[in-house]
Amino acid sequence: MRSLVALLIVALFAAVVDADEKSPRSQRTKADSDWPQFRGPNCSGRAAPGDRLPEKIGPETNVLWKIALPPGHSSPVVAGERIYVTAERDKRLWTLALDRSDGRLLWEREAQARALETIHAIGSHAQSTPAADEERVISFFGSCGLFCYDRNGKLLWHRAMGPFKNEFGAGSSPVLSGDRVLLCQDHDQDSFLMAFDKHSGETLWKTDRSEFLRGYCTPVVWDIGGRKQVVVAGTLRVAGYDWETGKEVWTVRGIARTICMSPVIGDNGRLYVAGWSAGGDPGAPITVEPFDPVIKRLDKNGNGKLEKSELTSGPIAERFPQVDVDKDGSITRAEYERFRQLFREGKNVVLAIQSGGQGDITRSHVVWKNNRHVPFCASPLYLDGLLYTVKDGGFLASLDANSGELVQRDRLPGSGTYYSSPVSGDGKIYIVNERGRLSIVQAGRTWRVLSSCDFGEDVYATPAIAGGHLYVRTVGHLYCFGMPEKK
Repeated sequence: MRSLVALLIVALFAAVVDADEKSPRSQRTKADSDWPQFRGPNCSGRAAPGDRLPEKIGPETNVLWKIALPPGHSSPVVAGERIYVTAERDKRLWTLALDRSDGRLLWEREAQARALETIHAIGSHAQSTPAADEERVISFFGSCGLFCYDRNGKLLWHRAMGPFKNEFGAGSSPVLSGDRVLLCQDHDQDSFLMAFDKHSGETLWKTDRSEFLRGYCTPVVWDIGGRKQVVVAGTLRVAGYDWETGKEVWTVRGIARTICMSPVIGDNGRLYVAGWSAGGDPGAPITVEPFDPVIKRLDKNGNGKLEKSELTSGPIAERFPQVDVDKDGSITRAEYERFRQLFREGKNVVLAIQSGGQGDITRSHVVWKNNRHVPFCASPLYLDGLLYTVKDGGFLASLDANSGELVQRDRLPGSGTYYSSPVSGDGKIYIVNERGRLSIVQAGRTWRVLSSCDFGEDVYATPAIAGGHLYVRTVGHLYCFGMPEKK
């Protein structure tokens, strides 16, 4: 009798396991529940389908766990059973590995820095998001370089870099794709795009981008008919580079002079790019007087250059360190006229690009443009045939991804500035502003705000979604949210 009961229990257990293995949720790979880099899989901002997520959260609502973290603007990433973030503590730079189940610190490793680079007033020395898989984690700390650790915190390789000429610091993030690490660094001089072997750290190729000035675009990988391209948006244009060689394949011109966001790829195979800079809106240009009358009027020492003491007002004076590309303390004719050109040609725009082009495809492959709903730092989000953009002030717009026409625009509960980018899962969009006001939106052609909350702390990091959990990093904490357990 006992043997019969045991056999029945085994059979019942096997049936449950078999049913679970056939369920949509269990058929997903482990990687499907990961969030391996900035904005998740290929910078999409979208979580894998199949997991329920809360429609209401807050510092005391649907919190599964909460831990204190040292400061840092990098977003959390999730790989396997680990969460990785970077941080700055006591003027030292750290990579932290946390247990996914409870946030417990598993290890921390210091990135040795000879000196901390200059950064923006609201920036961080830990503002680039790491990239990870179940074997390794890649951290980037600007001029301190690129670091690769195994899952137990052993340093596998390090690539020193810089110093970069950019008083705002480095901000774009590494990408871990297949067997390689991709990194784009656009600064005031010596900009580049590089591919590294993820196992050894050896350079596979390096592409010169010296024509591009400072920018903060994290690359995306665009698979076109089985051939991969690396796409980066920068000064005045977006470009696609061959995966194997790093050579430029195509370009689209006519975007903003400075790019602070990353492109996204839609399910329809199109690429969506956005870029906003002051002076690029229709009817609101920044006009700059030519160099010759300015130097004649202001060059007090007669050296043919403009010093900061000589140039005290106007758009060039306001951006003196940026215009002074070589950082020698003065602005030459070439530097001045280059920025005059940028103000003249830069266009704030959201645009859609069709795949398959070569060379300059500005006229042949741009499907549509929209210059009215352009975000500043928050990357756009593609979801179910709509492209969502968040402008500072809390204005959320949804555009038809096929035509670029406005579908809906309304104001979120949180106004102010948005450095964090929107992310989505379970048909919901999670959007948080600089002051920590988070809004949850039910996505759709008629979208609506489900709830909002206030964390009481600033937020610069983009949330992560993995395995039915939402991870939100404030300047002082990391929260894990999820659906309440059924009783």
